[in-house]
Amino acid sequence: MHQIGVVGLSYRHAGLEQVARFAVPRADVPARLPALRTHLKAAEILYVGTCNRVEVVYAAQDGVAAADARQEVFRALTGREPESGEAARVLRAWTGEAAVEHLFLLACGLDSAQTGEQEIAAQLRGAWEDSRTAHTCGPVLDRLLGEALAMARQMRRLSAAVRAPSLGDLAADRALQHLAGSAGRVALVGVSPMTRRCAVVLSEARVPLMIVNRTPAAAEELALAVGATALSLEDFRRQPPALRAVILATGGGEPVLDEGALARLNRCSPLAAPLVIDFGVPPNVDPAAAQRAGLTRIGMNDLIEAAQGRRLQQLVRLAPVRAAIDERLNRLRTELATRAIGPRLAQLRASFEQIAAAEVARALAHELRTLDEAQCGQLNRLGRTLALRLAHLPLAGLRAAAVHASADAVDAFFAATQSCARHERTAPPVRAPDGEEQA
Repeated sequence: MHQIGVVGLSYRHAGLEQVARFAVPRADVPARLPALRTHLKAAEILYVGTCNRVEVVYAAQDGVAAADARQEVFRALTGREPESGEAARVLRAWTGEAAVEHLFLLACGLDSAQTGEQEIAAQLRGAWEDSRTAHTCGPVLDRLLGEALAMARQMRRLSAAVRAPSLGDLAADRALQHLAGSAGRVALVGVSPMTRRCAVVLSEARVPLMIVNRTPAAAEELALAVGATALSLEDFRRQPPALRAVILATGGGEPVLDEGALARLNRCSPLAAPLVIDFGVPPNVDPAAAQRAGLTRIGMNDLIEAAQGRRLQQLVRLAPVRAAIDERLNRLRTELATRAIGPRLAQLRASFEQIAAAEVARALAHELRTLDEAQCGQLNRLGRTLALRLAHLPLAGLRAAAVHASADAVDAFFAATQSCARHERTAPPVRAPDGEEQA
């Protein structure tokens, strides 16, 4: 795990305006990943961007420990040099086991604004797919993401009795409160995990829905699944229908609806101005433009603030998930540590066998030279058996120690044993007082 690193920022310690500065539009991610990997001098890399966080996950070259890459990530994502101390102040960094733990917590929604939400797993899977598309993901991150998503599946099983609400649930609830039981259509702009969740909740409440997307095929696919109508983003901007609410969650660095589109949206809904719920980071709707158009806008800051009141309660409820993460980390730590020293353990075992074989051969050439062929074979087998049994104790101890000891301590042990093994193989036999050689 020593070669894994994570650098990022989220709503937890930075404002959403800060997160927006580092965000990369989803469509641009595959093209940006190779350059980002070069900036970090990493072997593998992926980028995770959601409505309230940006994370860069990377793996160093084999045998190299991951370094703190905040300066490099800052430079690569913002396009400028950080001021003195700025990268350390704005970004957070995790390396080694702490990075793996952070990714597991992220996959299970324990680091999310709405604790325990499950949409983050889909977003992680999308980031993994982007990295594969860009050919910046390899065996290390493939294994890590596989473990993280398996942990997310286990979390869903552990918390199956009560589904943790997501920010998508909160947005849908706000829309339902705004409708107050009255008839009226809600538009979902963008096909994302958040709008998909809103679509499920609102369709179960029998709210008429319209799915809007830049790609009509994606809008039609979701519309078919929830019994809604579909419309292209271009047509929606030009001539929006009468609506009671609009929920937006799309990628991109510019507002999806400009002031003109917002004004048309208000004019086309004569009974009451539609509520705008904006998941975008950066915003899909400029707050000032919405105000000038006479629309009430609820942004990510409002949704996160509503979610924080439930955070402690959700963390207590998800305590078994936290315990499961610790258990998986321990298993992964043991497995990876054993795998890392596996070839050296095999080499050490071989050294025991070589020393035993050399001593048996020396004895057979001198004091035991009268033994017949069958007896020689028995002695050779006995020597190998004893070597393996004597090797078992230090090898078992090393497997256990490798999980907790530092890499330097393990290296020092193997260096010392190899030196001793070379000495034993080349040392002359010891002479007994009567002139006979002693093994």
